[in-house]
Amino acid sequence: MKPVTSHLMRAYARQPVSFVRGSGAQLWDEQGVEYLDAIAGVAVTSLGHAQPEIAAVIAEQAGMLLHTSNVFRIDWQERLGERLCALTGMQRVFFCNSGAEANEAALKLARLYGHRKQVAEPKILVMENGFHGRTIATLSASGNPTKQQGFEPLLPGFLRVPYDDIEAVRRVAAQENDIVAVLIEPVQGEGGIRVANTDYLRELRALCDQHGWLLMLDEIQAGMGRTGTWFGHQHAGITPDVMTLAKALGNGFPIGACLARGAAADLFSPGQHGSTFGGNPLACRVACTVLDIMARDQLPERAAVLGARLLAGLQGALGDHPSVIVIRGQGLMAGIELDRPCKELVGRALDEQRLLITVTRDSTIRLLPSLVCTEAQIDDIVARVTRLLAAFAVDDLETKTGAAQQEVML
Repeated sequence: MKPVTSHLMRAYARQPVSFVRGSGAQLWDEQGVEYLDAIAGVAVTSLGHAQPEIAAVIAEQAGMLLHTSNVFRIDWQERLGERLCALTGMQRVFFCNSGAEANEAALKLARLYGHRKQVAEPKILVMENGFHGRTIATLSASGNPTKQQGFEPLLPGFLRVPYDDIEAVRRVAAQENDIVAVLIEPVQGEGGIRVANTDYLRELRALCDQHGWLLMLDEIQAGMGRTGTWFGHQHAGITPDVMTLAKALGNGFPIGACLARGAAADLFSPGQHGSTFGGNPLACRVACTVLDIMARDQLPERAAVLGARLLAGLQGALGDHPSVIVIRGQGLMAGIELDRPCKELVGRALDEQRLLITVTRDSTIRLLPSLVCTEAQIDDIVARVTRLLAAFAVDDLETKTGAAQQEVML
């Protein structure tokens, strides 16, 4: 294995493996060792690695036109905007390059909305354990102190309440007059795969209507078919005022989108927001192709079926595991919460099971397989995770036994 370069900033705790080739849900490293990918680039490569139609479109468009800037009309951008609005019930779209940028646009819309209502210091209601990005604004909106530490002072203007607790929202609404929007994930991905109750989302929509707030949904991880519907909030039968997308929208090619309807749709005027690279012809053509493939192959519906299989398999195999507190999920978003920190399992899964997983909130194994996995691959993910946790339990028992023996000797 090649030595790790010392010229990169140490922003990531990287695993000591480099992948050189992929196909579907499989990856191969520099030595030709095959791995099973259960995280899809953290909910990004939902159509799998090296998807041939995506690769062909990238090559063709790269040979025609990459970038002109948003000074000019971009046909593929307009096509993508029309299609996303048709899928979502929204009216306008702003294109950018990432989820954090999409949420940044949403936060700016909320503040513009508040000032239009003559609210001098508009406030946005956000959730505990939420995660919306790593810019200063989106970090301020997030509910993870460990990610915020060292970047103070954070931006003011955010009020935080417990997730999936409508009474907490009502209490804040009775005390605060300057709230203009609510920002929420229908499924908290970084927060440990916590799924909002459908009744909660419906009541939140009603409260926003009652108070004149914007309901802003962060669908960056839960959107694009992953939960078994095109977008996570559709399980509740509601429509947001603002919605953000990224990750799987480009299947690995960087693109983000902030969609809006109603009063929020016409808030931006020329010069108030922008992006040099956002919505370039290549990114938007790739995203249009992603939509084509997802619709043709009915991938949201497939995610619902495979997700039910994944959760049933995990619950059947691990429901009585002594270290497992709870198994949560919706569609192909699954979280296995353990009774102790388990970040070491990311490296152990690679070494012992040739499986890619992540651990979030220190003690929750997060699984985000691609939407094109086979049933056999879903079953294989369950089997490898089960073997991983069996070894984890044995090691923990040996550690406890050794500690007890040492205490007796003392």
